[in-house]
Amino acid sequence: MIVRENYPLKNLNTFHIDALAKYFVEVASNEEILEVLDESKFASDAKLILGGGSNLLFTKDYPGLVIKNNLKGISLEKETEEFYFVKAGAGEIWHDVVMHCIDNNYAGLENLSLIPGNAGASPMQNIGAYGAEVKDSFFELEALHINEKTLRRFTNEECKFGYRESVFKHEFKNQYIITSVTFKLNKKPKFNISYGAIEKELEQMGIKDLSIRAISNAVCAIRNSKLPNPAVIGNAGSFFKNPEITESVFKNLKNEFAGIVGYELENGNVKLAAGWLIEQCGWKGKSFGDAGVHKLQALVLVNYANAKGSEIFDLSQKIMDSVKAKFGVGLEREVNII
Repeated sequence: MIVRENYPLKNLNTFHIDALAKYFVEVASNEEILEVLDESKFASDAKLILGGGSNLLFTKDYPGLVIKNNLKGISLEKETEEFYFVKAGAGEIWHDVVMHCIDNNYAGLENLSLIPGNAGASPMQNIGAYGAEVKDSFFELEALHINEKTLRRFTNEECKFGYRESVFKHEFKNQYIITSVTFKLNKKPKFNISYGAIEKELEQMGIKDLSIRAISNAVCAIRNSKLPNPAVIGNAGSFFKNPEITESVFKNLKNEFAGIVGYELENGNVKLAAGWLIEQCGWKGKSFGDAGVHKLQALVLVNYANAKGSEIFDLSQKIMDSVKAKFGVGLEREVNII
């Protein structure tokens, strides 16, 4: 176990924010995690589990121990007449997991192609895109309790999934290290192309025989056309959640703002398109030094070069204030603030 002090994190977060970790260590097995947790030197330090660094914003140096989760491996655990059960180490790159499943004709994750980050973060955030969420294919996960140092399994129900939410963001926040995730995937694909521009993209690609690979290719093409590559421009994908409001509030807003974009939910409420709200407030494409709002997608805040995390955070607050003032709707950050 190699422990590094004052370790630079710029290349380990997709915003490319220049921050330091007081202590930094990489782990590749449950045994190495336990070795780190048993080290008395870190007993009183705060601990941050770092995967792909794709859903966080460092606004300052981290004053404790950063544990980089490098647990690898993808395996078919079992299968039934209808399903494949595929287990992935928490440190696996998410898109690699998706492509492994597509290569083996395990259906269910194709709409989640090209989402940045690692497998371990997927249930924590309940990542989602193009009409699908991780909870739709999630079976169980394994996680180590940081203080008790015991391994526990969490079922789909126990994770208490919500819109970009899980029990690990609230009740069990900072208490567990996710080590693996198992997905329940279909042998007979259930194609989902009704959301966004997938169907149109498939038509442009000339796809006549629908497949999970074709859907994945369409999703990747759409994402590449709309979202900046974190390797080129620092960002964490969608910075804000799409707000949920009641139907009556939506009707009132529709009377005042005819073009407002909303989607009816099963519970009777309406989910607003946060990107539309932000764009109407004039933020799309604006930059302030090296911090800015992407020119093609107002939901995405970017670091063009050397922006500080605090500058991006301040920009997000100004956006939230302006949306509240114009529409009376509160935005919530999707990105975790450190």
